[in-house]
Amino acid sequence: MSANPRPKILLLIPHLGGGGAERVAALLVRGLPAEKFELHLGLITQAQTSEALPNSVNLHALGAPRVRAGAFRLLRLVHRLKPELILSGMAHLNFLVLLLRPFFPRGTRVLVRQNSTVSASLAFGGVPCYTRLLYRLLYRRADRVICQTQSMADDLARELGVPENRLAVLPNPVDVDEVRASIGLNPSPQTSPGPRLLAVGRLAAEKGFDLLLRAMVSVRKEFPKARLLIAGEGPEETALKDLSRVLGLDATVHFAGYIDRPWTLFPTATLFVLPSRHEGLPNALLEAAAGGLPIVALPASKGLSELLRDQSGVWLAPTLSDDALAASLLAALRALRPGERFAHSFVEAFRIDRAIQAYETLIDQTLAKNRIS
Repeated sequence: MSANPRPKILLLIPHLGGGGAERVAALLVRGLPAEKFELHLGLITQAQTSEALPNSVNLHALGAPRVRAGAFRLLRLVHRLKPELILSGMAHLNFLVLLLRPFFPRGTRVLVRQNSTVSASLAFGGVPCYTRLLYRLLYRRADRVICQTQSMADDLARELGVPENRLAVLPNPVDVDEVRASIGLNPSPQTSPGPRLLAVGRLAAEKGFDLLLRAMVSVRKEFPKARLLIAGEGPEETALKDLSRVLGLDATVHFAGYIDRPWTLFPTATLFVLPSRHEGLPNALLEAAAGGLPIVALPASKGLSELLRDQSGVWLAPTLSDDALAASLLAALRALRPGERFAHSFVEAFRIDRAIQAYETLIDQTLAKNRIS
C-alpha cells in the first residue's frame, strides 16, 4: 500500500463530453475532496481535452482508438500510479477493468458504476451474444457495483446472481444550483408561436428518438405549430434525420447536435421529453427536473417509473410505444399554461453535495476493508 496520506483514486471513463455517465464522472472529480484524496481521471479514448477541471485533478488522456484497444495503456497507467481504488463509469469499460483486475497491483480496489438496467439492455438486443456471460463472470470481481436505483440493484442480483453485499445504490450527482443559476441568467420566455418540445440524449436506438418522431406526427395534428429540438449525437443520427424527412417533419424537428450544458435550452422549452425504451436514471431527466421543466416520459425502467409516478408536472406514459407517448404529450400540452414550471422536489435527493457524500462514504468503506485485510 502507498504511504501517501491521501489515497489515490483513479476515475475511468472513455472520454469527456457525451452522455450522463461522462457528466457524472466530471462532477465526481470536481466534487470529491482533494484534501482527502489524490484524484486522477483517466480518459481511455481521448488524447486531450479542453474541459475545465480543477488543478487538483491529474488528467491522463490515453488516446486509444477504442475502449478494448486501450488495455495495455490502461495497465501501464495503473502500474505507474498504483491507485488504492479505481472507479469505472460505463459498462463496456467496466468489463475491461474487471478483466484486467488480476493484473493490477495487489490490493487495488475496484468500484464499477452500472448505468442501465441489465435485463432491459440484454432483452433489447444490439449487444454481443456473450454480454450476459461477461456480466455474470466479471461483475463478481468488483468490490462493489454502483446502481442508480434499488430496482437496478435488484435486477442485477436476480439476473446475474451478483451478491447483494456487492451492490450499492447511490444517487447520480446533479448540480441543481448551477442549472437554476444558469436559467436565472437567461430567463427569456418563449416568444415564438406553438409549443417547444426538448429532448436530450445520445442518438442511439435504446433512447427511443424514433418513437418521439412518430409521436410528433400526432402532436402536430392538434398543435400544428409545435416544434421539437433534439440535443445529442450518436450512431442513429443519419437514420433519425431520414425518418424525420419521411414523416414530413423537416420544418418541425431540429437536430442541435451535442450541447455541453443542455439547461441553457430550458428557458424557451415548453416541456422536456424522455422517449427512451430503457434507461437507468438519466442525468438529462434530472437536470430538466432541476430546471423545473414539465416532463413527459416513457416508463423506461422500474426505478424511473417509481420516481416519476404521481409527481406534479410529470406525464408518465402507460406503455413503451409511440402512441402512448403521443397521448401523454397531448395531455401535457392541453394542460400546461404558457411558461409553466414545477418544483419537482424529488430532484433534491440528487443534489451534488448529497451524492458526492454518498460516493465518498462508499470509497471510505471500500478502502477501510483494504486496510483491515
